[in-house]
Amino acid sequence: MSKTANITLKINGEDITATVPVRLNLVDFLRHDVGLTGSHVGCEHGVCGACTVEVNGDAVRGCLMLAVQADGTEVTTVEGLSDSGRSAALIRSFTARNALQCGFCTPGMLASALSYIDAGGAADKAAIREHISGNYCRCTGYQSIVEAICDVITENATTEEAGA
Repeated sequence: MSKTANITLKINGEDITATVPVRLNLVDFLRHDVGLTGSHVGCEHGVCGACTVEVNGDAVRGCLMLAVQADGTEVTTVEGLSDSGRSAALIRSFTARNALQCGFCTPGMLASALSYIDAGGAADKAAIREHISGNYCRCTGYQSIVEAICDVITENATTEEAGA
């Protein structure tokens, strides 16, 4: 007999209540139950980063977290990052640098990059590579992604200096 649990959480600013199997992972809940298909399922072992979402502001692997563990939390998916405008500069920069290509890694890459930027990460290519090393990209070779992230950090710094 499959056990279920009732959960209540906020997803992209919307209150959600659901009854879920206790062994359902968060990314499958988001994709299949909530209909937010932006986060991708890749390795299902937490290695590739395609399922990265924010939980209470922290980047987490949606395939390693159970939906029941998200009870009472605030989850932000790539759709929420886009709708809020938080990822707009990164999306523009990824587009300009051709860092999107097939797009499979992009949602997780954006979430990971934003966690680096939001934490005050420097436009240091080695540090950025280290931070996004948990996100696999088979198309770009990472150079364009790293440069896109550097561009946003540099742009933010220039904007802050001009406003100071």
